[in-house]
Amino acid sequence: MAHKTIVTCAVTGNLTRPDQHPGLPVTPEQIANAALDAAKAGAAIVHLHVRDPRTGRGSMEFALYDEVVGRIREKNDTIILNLTTGEGGRFVPSDDNPQVAAAGSTLCDPRMRVSHVEKLKPEICTLDFNTMWSGQAAVINSPRNVSIMAERIYVAGVKPEIEIFDSGDLHMAKHFLEQGILAGPLMVQIVLGVRYGAVANPETLAYLVSQLPEDCQWAAFGIGRHEFPILAQAFLLGGHVRVGMEDNLYIRKGELCRDNAQLVEKAVHIVDQLGGEIATPAEAREILGIGQVQKTVPAATTGG
Repeated sequence: MAHKTIVTCAVTGNLTRPDQHPGLPVTPEQIANAALDAAKAGAAIVHLHVRDPRTGRGSMEFALYDEVVGRIREKNDTIILNLTTGEGGRFVPSDDNPQVAAAGSTLCDPRMRVSHVEKLKPEICTLDFNTMWSGQAAVINSPRNVSIMAERIYVAGVKPEIEIFDSGDLHMAKHFLEQGILAGPLMVQIVLGVRYGAVANPETLAYLVSQLPEDCQWAAFGIGRHEFPILAQAFLLGGHVRVGMEDNLYIRKGELCRDNAQLVEKAVHIVDQLGGEIATPAEAREILGIGQVQKTVPAATTGG
């Protein structure tokens, strides 16, 4: 391939559970250590969620993000940090009245979802474009809310990683690009294998890649058993790759991974065996144009 391949490691997420893997990072110290180990294994980017240390569930608590980022930066000032803004988008309709939120709902003001990004100013943060079912919850990312989040992300000087889970998400992202709500060239992450989202197979990935806007940098990953097959397919199509315990807990069929670093090691090995080269954090910055992000974009005009 003409360019080097960026490996992202998503170290914990918010849906995988501690009872599924004894080594799932939960506390800020565990999450930071997992990120540092992933960096040593070859990841140029670490994608970070935080969890409530008492319950193990996903959290939006700023103090947790602050501690994770601080712990990582104490020992590694080169790895690229990618903070999630996905928390705060879930709505569980109650059985008696579906207009009323049931337990498990996190849907909140979009400004809350990016407040930690505005304070910590990582180089990258995610910006989800999906509205879909996830288990018993509806994930809701309305055009209005995404527009508000995008504007605040750009003002903070952070590059959004556009997360798409199906073809409609990509259609909306391209429309936002045309309107000037997003600034090109885009950084796109294609998510495959989520139930009720895009299917994890070569045909779906090839189609989505064929519809991407020009000059964008993209990566793709598969959920669960699809992690490494999609990694290989993404590389062969010219994209970047992602692994991590947010997406998959197994190193091979029936065998839990040791940790995030082992997943990164396998990703690096696959790319190497296919003839690729792994990008360092400095090379990843150059590829992604980090530091060249516009500080402001036009206010949202979708009215959504």
